[in-house]
Amino acid sequence: MTTAPRLFDLDTVMLDVVAMIDVLPTRGNDAEVLERLVTPGGGFNVMSAARRQGMDVTYAGQLGSGPFADIAKKALVAEGIQISVPTNESLDLGLCFVLVEKGGERTFVTSPGAEGTLTLQDLSVIEVKPGDYVFVSGYNFVYPDICATSASWLQGISKDAVVIFDPGPRGSDIPSDELSALIARCNWLVCNEPEAISLTKTNSLDDALSQLSQLNVQTGVIVRVAERGCILLQGSDAPQVIPGFSANVVDTTGAGDTHGGVFIAELAKGTGVTEALTRANAACAIAIGKLGPATAPSSEEVTAFLSKN
Repeated sequence: MTTAPRLFDLDTVMLDVVAMIDVLPTRGNDAEVLERLVTPGGGFNVMSAARRQGMDVTYAGQLGSGPFADIAKKALVAEGIQISVPTNESLDLGLCFVLVEKGGERTFVTSPGAEGTLTLQDLSVIEVKPGDYVFVSGYNFVYPDICATSASWLQGISKDAVVIFDPGPRGSDIPSDELSALIARCNWLVCNEPEAISLTKTNSLDDALSQLSQLNVQTGVIVRVAERGCILLQGSDAPQVIPGFSANVVDTTGAGDTHGGVFIAELAKGTGVTEALTRANAACAIAIGKLGPATAPSSEEVTAFLSKN
C-alpha cells in the first residue's frame, strides 16, 4: 500500500493578536481598533492551508503549556493537524502582535515563548519518510538555540524528503554558513519580492531574480509578486510568470503562508508545478479578502474560484 505524502511543519506556531486600524499612529500616540481577533499564526497558517487541501499534516514544533498554548492546541485539533512533540510544561506559547492598516499592510511585534525551546530530543518522535514534505522558515534559523536544533534535525532526515524553505522577513539575518547549508538542502525556496531583494542584498527584483537563479537550490525558486502572481525559476529556464488574480484586499497577513501550503499540498497530489502555483495564487486572492492570518480556502473553494476566473 502506498502512503500519501505528509507535511511536517517546523515553522513555529505563535498566537497572533490581530488589530485592524486605519493607519499606524505616530510614536507616542494612539489608534482606535476597528476590528480584532486572537488566532494561532506563524506555522499554523501553512499547515491549515495544506490541511484544507486534504493533506495529512503534523506540527513538528513546541507549543508549551498555558492559556496561549491551549488556544493554539484547540485550533490545531479542529483543523485535524497532528501534534507529536512532547509538551514543555514550564513555558507558554509566544505572542505576535499584528497591526493591520486599511489596504492590508501589516506590522509585527513579536514576544517569543515556548516555541523557541524545541530540542532534538523533542524531534526524535518525528519520523520523516522518503517523499514526505518538510516546511521550514527563516524564524527556525534566526535564533541561535532553535537554529542549532533545526539545522541538526534537517541534516538527519531522509534525503528523499522534499524540503520547502521560506526565509520570511528575517532571512538576511540567518548566519551565512547556516543559510548556505539550508539552501543546498532545500528543494524549493519560496519568498515574496521584498524578501527576495533582502535575501540577495540587491536593489531590484530583476537583480534578485538573477542572484536567486544561481543559488544551489535542488528544484526551484518561487517569488511571490502580490497581485501579479508569482515568478518561477527552475534550472537554466527563463523566469516564468504565473499570473495572479484581482482581489479585494482586507488583510495580507499569512498570504504567503496560504500560497506555500496550497502549493505543497498540490505537489503532494501530483499536480504539475504551473497548475499548483495557479491554484496557490487563487487561494491567496481568496484569503486576503478576510481578516486574519489563517484564512486559506478549501480545495473546493479554490476550484470554484478558478471556474469563474
